[in-house]
Amino acid sequence: MTRARRSPVRLGSAGAVLPVLVLALAAPAARAVASADGSGLSPRLDQLSAPSVRSISPARQAAALDLPRAGPGSLLRDGGRVLAEVRFEAGAVARVEDLRAAGAAIVGVSRRYQTVTVEAAPADLRGIAAVPQVVEASEVLTPVAAATECHGLVTSEGDLQLNAASARSAFGVDGSGVGVGILSDSFGRAGAAHTNAAEDVASGDLPGAGNPCGHATPVDVLDDSAKASQAHDEGRAMAQVVHDLAPGAALSFATAFTGEINFAHNIERLAAPTASGGGGANVIADDVFYLEEPFFQDGPVADAIDNVTANGVAYFSAAGNDNVLDGGSDVGSYQAPFRDAGTCPTGVPVGEEHCMDFDPGPGVDDAYDLEVEPGGEVELDLQWAEPWFGVKTDLDAYLLDGSGAVLAPSKHSANETKPFEFLSWKNEGSTTEVVSLAIARHSGTGSPTLKFVQIGNGLEDVVPTPEQLETSGAGDEIGPTIIGHSGAAAAVSVGAVGVDNGSEPEPYSSRGPVAHYFGPVSGVAEAAALDPAQVISKPDLVATDCAATTFFDPPPKLGVYRFCGTSAAAPHAAAVAALMKQANPSLPYAQLRSALAETASPVGAFGPDAVGAGLIDAYGAVDSVALPPKISITERPLALGKIRQPSIAFAANRPVTFTCSLDGGGLEPCSSPFVPPAPLADGDHGFVVRGVDASGRVGSSELVEFKIDSKPPRTFFSKHPPKTIRTRHRRAKAVFRFGSNERDVAFVCKVDGGFQRFCKPRLAKRFQIGRHVVSVRARDAAGNVDSSPAVFRFTVKKAR
Repeated sequence: MTRARRSPVRLGSAGAVLPVLVLALAAPAARAVASADGSGLSPRLDQLSAPSVRSISPARQAAALDLPRAGPGSLLRDGGRVLAEVRFEAGAVARVEDLRAAGAAIVGVSRRYQTVTVEAAPADLRGIAAVPQVVEASEVLTPVAAATECHGLVTSEGDLQLNAASARSAFGVDGSGVGVGILSDSFGRAGAAHTNAAEDVASGDLPGAGNPCGHATPVDVLDDSAKASQAHDEGRAMAQVVHDLAPGAALSFATAFTGEINFAHNIERLAAPTASGGGGANVIADDVFYLEEPFFQDGPVADAIDNVTANGVAYFSAAGNDNVLDGGSDVGSYQAPFRDAGTCPTGVPVGEEHCMDFDPGPGVDDAYDLEVEPGGEVELDLQWAEPWFGVKTDLDAYLLDGSGAVLAPSKHSANETKPFEFLSWKNEGSTTEVVSLAIARHSGTGSPTLKFVQIGNGLEDVVPTPEQLETSGAGDEIGPTIIGHSGAAAAVSVGAVGVDNGSEPEPYSSRGPVAHYFGPVSGVAEAAALDPAQVISKPDLVATDCAATTFFDPPPKLGVYRFCGTSAAAPHAAAVAALMKQANPSLPYAQLRSALAETASPVGAFGPDAVGAGLIDAYGAVDSVALPPKISITERPLALGKIRQPSIAFAANRPVTFTCSLDGGGLEPCSSPFVPPAPLADGDHGFVVRGVDASGRVGSSELVEFKIDSKPPRTFFSKHPPKTIRTRHRRAKAVFRFGSNERDVAFVCKVDGGFQRFCKPRLAKRFQIGRHVVSVRARDAAGNVDSSPAVFRFTVKKAR
């Protein structure tokens, strides 16, 4: 899952350390107008804009800013330019040209959030902050992608594990008529990938012109503008998963790696009709979250999810790969009300006097101790329960070594709009280090609930010390790691199980639940508190990860590329939803979610905080919502015909058992085509075929009505000339009228040795002197023709 903070974070493999992406965007206690001295810049951008920092290499800049060099939590940048969000007091749209004049390249504009997302060189940042009415310019950190590298798994696919192949076969569905939208880092920009999109089409792993399976509609790439340094084509791997399970679905893609606001915009763009430039998606899956997405309320991305799901779009989000197991316990997060210890650990900067007491009992513990293995990276996303645009408290975090030296600080902002801090530190040594986390209340007097999550991508190289767990465990909440929009009530949060083991969730698959204390962020106004707080059970479901792909992640010894993490689980779930939508095109989102949950399979003895309702069962889910089978007549007899044993062919849109009824008789087993066992009598007839699927649902064809007339008509002359016609001319005119014992017949005439031709009931013709023969046959509406034509012979003679 791609978790986006201010810079998107890739959720890499279990076994590969992924930096925690925390966007330190704090809500301002009071509005301010930026000035050229950098006061409108976040602390990191202010530091980056200084000549001494902007002139050094990106790697040294990252160290100076206490950020990872690359991956989640690093600056989201394109070469020397960085991505930033510029928030205005008002009139953001009107200031776009001013921003351009200050050196900014415009990436996106949000009137709703009064925010312009820009790219800018560090040297231009102070000029950008000086644009009138700028409240704050903040860095965008690389979001988290929830993909992980896993090796050594046996060859198996979610197509089988989730019973999708059985669902397609049993219900005749493949996702046709359903649009599936995908949001991730990039689609076709990873130059070092083993394959490219065109090769995937040629091999049948993606749809497009030349797809050998006939799926010729290509992926509709609406936005693939992620920075080259962040382009891993995880979106293409997700598309391969969807195409494996729902090969008939129409796919579309948009990046989520151009800032949180643009992520939200692209959600709505994917759901928009194709006629208006959108993706036409009925189902959407993402694997990205931004570190500054609020823990305690729905943010802009969740708000966009609310908007599209209200219009019937099914939305699936990767739960994340941030769970940390230690001795069988989930220890990836910590949550408790701020308790003032009255002291701060040695090494915390002077002026910080109010630090968090991690001991809920009578004792005092002013630091949270962590064991960090060699190469382990501490990446902490810290937030507290105050709403965006209504922050009254500023918390700072400090990571200290055993002597009290500050290893990594978080950065606070004078113009805070979001209750958010992030710090990062890597143990470059060869031995395990015990470090201490101190959280200081820099300003404000409140005691909001705080929570920090170790964005470690499921690694166990950073864990609380046993003594710390013993001290802080009583009454404090430790473990839940589902954060951001994946915790939104409107989204289906998808955890992961291994492709070779459906009896337990992946150890890195993030756990729930989620608690929201405030209403959603829906603009720049402070949201009201919820009373009581909303506790949301997450994840909702689990699905397969580590599925085989053509390129994603380096191959293990067996040479198979595998796509691991909840990034892979989310598109598996979305593909199943596409099958359900085809089976029942008018299926409401709420009913689709209920069906997925009610038909899911238990995962060992794990509870809802780990696996939600369980492992998706595509067959059961489609079966529970499918409409009755559709029975179509593909070949029918003429409405009026002469064949007494006509053939009637029919088909169903899924495997069924057919029974047929002729002329109101009982239903009898039959197959297509149906031919009456004995000739039918002349007259009116009716035929109906019914189909019963494996679940007992019954579909019926239309009533096929037809009439049989097998008797040929009789033909006669109702008027003809005398046997001998005398004339003084070379030709004589003769008039004939034809008749039949049936109405609505056509006549076929033959004169002398000529061809048979259709003729009218009255024939008038001039004949030469000599002998002549006129024969006529009647042909009725059923196609019967008189086998004995009426014949009249006569002679034309010269008068004397």
